[in-house]
Amino acid sequence: MNLKHLLSRQITKNLSKLKGVSFNCQRNLSTISVPVLPSTSPKSHDFTLSQNPKTAKPGLSFRRYIFSNQETERIASSIGPKTNSEEEEDRDMNEFLSRFVWIMRGKMSDAYPDSDKQTIDGMLLMIVGKVVSEMEKGGLERMIESASASPSQDFSEDLWRTVWEVSNLVLEDMEKARKKEKLKGFLQSDKVKEMSRFAGEIGIRGDMLRELRFKWAREEMEESEFYEGLERLRKEANAQEKGEKAEGKAAAECAEVEEKPKVITLPKRHGKIKYKIYGLDLSDPKWTEVAEKIHERGEMILPEEPKPITGKCKLITDKILSLEKEEDPSPLLAEWKELLQPSRIDWINLLDRLREQNTQLYFKVAALVLSEESFQTNVRDYSKLIDAHAKENCLEDAERILKKMNENGIVPDIVTSTVLVHMYSKAGNLDRAKEAFESLRSHGFQPDKKVYNSMIMAYVNAGQPKLGMSLVDMMITSGIERSEEIYLALLRSFAQCGDVRGAGQITNIMRIEEFQPTLESCTLLVEAYGQAGDPDQARSNFDYMIRLGHKPDDRCTASMIAAYGKKNLLDKALNLLLELEKDGFEPGPATYTVLVDWLGRLQLINEAEQLLGKISELGEAPPFKIQVSLCDMYARAGIEKKALQALGFLEAKKEQIGPDDFERIINGLLAGGFLQDAQRVHGLMEAQGFAASERLKVALISSQTFNRQRQPTR
Repeated sequence: MNLKHLLSRQITKNLSKLKGVSFNCQRNLSTISVPVLPSTSPKSHDFTLSQNPKTAKPGLSFRRYIFSNQETERIASSIGPKTNSEEEEDRDMNEFLSRFVWIMRGKMSDAYPDSDKQTIDGMLLMIVGKVVSEMEKGGLERMIESASASPSQDFSEDLWRTVWEVSNLVLEDMEKARKKEKLKGFLQSDKVKEMSRFAGEIGIRGDMLRELRFKWAREEMEESEFYEGLERLRKEANAQEKGEKAEGKAAAECAEVEEKPKVITLPKRHGKIKYKIYGLDLSDPKWTEVAEKIHERGEMILPEEPKPITGKCKLITDKILSLEKEEDPSPLLAEWKELLQPSRIDWINLLDRLREQNTQLYFKVAALVLSEESFQTNVRDYSKLIDAHAKENCLEDAERILKKMNENGIVPDIVTSTVLVHMYSKAGNLDRAKEAFESLRSHGFQPDKKVYNSMIMAYVNAGQPKLGMSLVDMMITSGIERSEEIYLALLRSFAQCGDVRGAGQITNIMRIEEFQPTLESCTLLVEAYGQAGDPDQARSNFDYMIRLGHKPDDRCTASMIAAYGKKNLLDKALNLLLELEKDGFEPGPATYTVLVDWLGRLQLINEAEQLLGKISELGEAPPFKIQVSLCDMYARAGIEKKALQALGFLEAKKEQIGPDDFERIINGLLAGGFLQDAQRVHGLMEAQGFAASERLKVALISSQTFNRQRQPTR
């Protein structure tokens, strides 16, 4: 801040009157009166903050007086009556000098630790006198420049620099104090009080409310200062304009008139206001219609508040909220509608309350509300309800809402199609998921990462990883990020199908995109080559995984043993187990399950049962897959009791049996002579939607033609 702006000429005159009398000290506790004695030498005041007062002590004598506040007022009143502006200026001067003397006293005491208080007071008095004289010349800004250009004969350059720094510090503190006092006034303004009251009503309390109050007060203060600045600019512009007019009259008398510089002032309005935004004239009457349309749209976006529910209508509302899932809400809804005459916001309010209390009742009421004219149903209402049903795994209800939507002539939009893609993909309905996906693309919508992932998982669950891979290519072309999880899902599907080429393609893409090989990805590669009947490549990937530092787990080892089992390489499988056991590997249920299946195919029943006992020793139940192996082994061996026992366990969990397992069970039963059981299992297979292979059909027909004498007994 410019000190000259703060302390006017009148202030300095008043200070000069009081200079030989008193100036205020810290907190108005007392005033110090130190008259200045004339110096005998012009160089007697030449000292710096680094000098030793014992060697260069000013030749001054000092007197100190302590006055009360009443005495200070008596001296100030003896100077003469003052106006309000003069009193305000005197307060600013006194505050400045009080702060200045307080800070300078500390600095002087640090610089002259051996000097007594009387000497320090004398130095301060000379510094204050010089500061006042410099203010009369033009302010403190010239102190450093004058000190560096032509050193003062009174004080050194270091001393003047210190005076300048302290003065700026004092002015900054005074400005902060002024703003703080001004902010207190705005904290009590009506606008801030109103906003604080509203914040309290909506639940804002404590420190957050306090911060908001100060924020709003600061904004009010800044706005006020902005308009004050504009008013000051206007006054300055008016004064400058008057001066220019006077200069113009004088210049008109001259032969040559110099061009006047343009003065930037606030624009003056003449006539009707024309509002322009980037060259667009908004004063045309057509903008009135636009404003009305905007208002109408605003009412749609921000609807009115719900109607208050009182009296009988409140009783009906409570009855609706307390309905059970099996009860019909239609009569109560009709009565509620007749009493309240609801608008859309009233229906939404009721549905929100239902959703919080009873989800199933919400679904039933929402389906009825869609047909209400006052609800103003739109496509988004249908999509939200379909999505809610999909999240609750209620596929039939979601399709019923979709059918109702189509019957009412509402075409599914992009949001609805996206919901359908996720819903059908999760439910495993690949055909409907593909329809919804193509509907999205027909609308010109670029599917996002979530939509692509849902479709890829739908293909994976349907056992069609190649089609899922085509979607990955589309994602790469569109620049959509792919996750490691989706790559592993495709790799798992390729491994289950034994598609080595597809698995290798996924692995290469993951390597290019800098996904590091993990134990899971390496295990899936081993499984893929094992399913394809290539144990050598499976072992190569198994060894590569070990070189990467991954320790084979039970599942990975089981996949490698299964690969050897495809080619009946029992010696290599046993050697692998011996090598792993040396490194501390212990077979688990997965490895034992593969070995039991292998030994069962070889009809090594005793060895298989021993391994089955080791699974029980681990404290885990035998896996479901092992029951298929046991049923096949015992049926081929003709052990009827154990075969039928395993078969009964499988029939109880027929939903978990796949088509390959069904064929193995039926072939084992036919080989053991259990024709009726084989036919019954074949019926279960068809009931599950699996079609028998031609080889199995021939085996069934042959068994019926050449009926054996042995029949299964229960």
